[in-house]
Order: sequence, then C-alpha cells, then structure tokens
Amino acid sequence: MSHDHDDFAIEPIRGLPEVPPEGEHILWQGSPSWTALARDAFKTWWIAGYFAAMAGWSILNTGAGGAQLDLRAGVPFLVMGGIAIALLYLIAFVQAKTTVYTITNRRVAMRIGAALTVTLNLPYKWIGSAELALRKNGNGTIALDLIGSTKFSYLVCWPHVRPWHLSKPQPALRSIPDSERVARIMADAAQAHVNIARPRADERAAAALVAAE
Repeated sequence: MSHDHDDFAIEPIRGLPEVPPEGEHILWQGSPSWTALARDAFKTWWIAGYFAAMAGWSILNTGAGGAQLDLRAGVPFLVMGGIAIALLYLIAFVQAKTTVYTITNRRVAMRIGAALTVTLNLPYKWIGSAELALRKNGNGTIALDLIGSTKFSYLVCWPHVRPWHLSKPQPALRSIPDSERVARIMADAAQAHVNIARPRADERAAAALVAAE
C-alpha cells in the first residue's frame, strides 16, 4: 500500500503512483458513479426518509389536541434534511472525482481518498475471491476477499470497502457503472494470471527435481 500526498498531476499514469513494469498493461479504469455512491454509501434515501418522517410527526403533533394542522411545523426538519442531503451529495461527488479504480493483467489498484490519498495495490495472488453486488440499473460493487496476512483499515478505506465487514475489511470497487462487464474483465485477468503462474511454478518444481537427482 503506497501513500501519495502530492497533487494528482505528478502521477505518471492517472490512478497509479508509478509507471507499470514491463509486461503489465491496463485493462480497465473507472470511478464510482457519484449519485450511486451517495445512495449506496451515504444512504441519502434513508436520511431523506428520516427527516420527512420527523417533519410529518411534527405536523401531526400540532393537531393532536384537535387544532388545525400547521404545515409550517415541518419546515425546520425539511430544511435541515435538505442541507444534510446536499452535504452528503457533495462529499460523494468529491469522493467519486478523486477515486480511480484500475484493473491490469497483474493487479487491481485503487487510488482512493479526498483529504488523505491512498493507493492500494492488490496483486491477484492476494485476492481469494471477488463478489459482485449488482443493481438493476447496472451499477454495482465488487468486493475483494483478500487472503494471507494483508490487512487494511476499514476507516481509512471507507467508503471503498464492503459494508459492515469490520473484522476483516474487504476493499471494494464501489458503485461503478456497467459493473457486470468490469467484474468479467477482472475475473478473466485473474484467471489468465493463474494460468500463467501455474506453469512457471511447475517449471521451477521440475528444475528443483532435476537438481536434486
């Protein structure tokens, strides 16, 4: 995991802290949909529902004694709700615009964070499995279940993690458009990497056997 505190303009390639080594090439790059990220990670619909319910409760409470309902009683809650939702959409917009997900033939890289920018480099040998949570509109989240001793901070990586997996955080490509196609690209790349790595391992084993003889 590498940290980059400088402006993104110093990146040799967008989303990557350094030029990929020889033989590595980019298969896909993308960012979250900021509207989908606001809904999925920041739960804007739930926040809107909460303030709407509070406004309704306040309006109904004004008529509890038989007096005429006063719609103005709900205005403060609607104003507060509107401000809260606007701030959440702004945060989601900034998060999406500063995030770049990259899939290469050797790894998955995630440049994430607005205030503190972090780049996660995840070789396919670290990834045990990937799970796609797909929505009807095609947006979705691809969560990566890592193997071995590699660990990441849930708070540092949020919202680019699988929700509620606190004990073993799973980095995730959140709210990406056309996520089914992206998941297929990642799966094919990971499988191709395994197919390449296995013959090499077999060759090393054979060489070790010959040397032992």
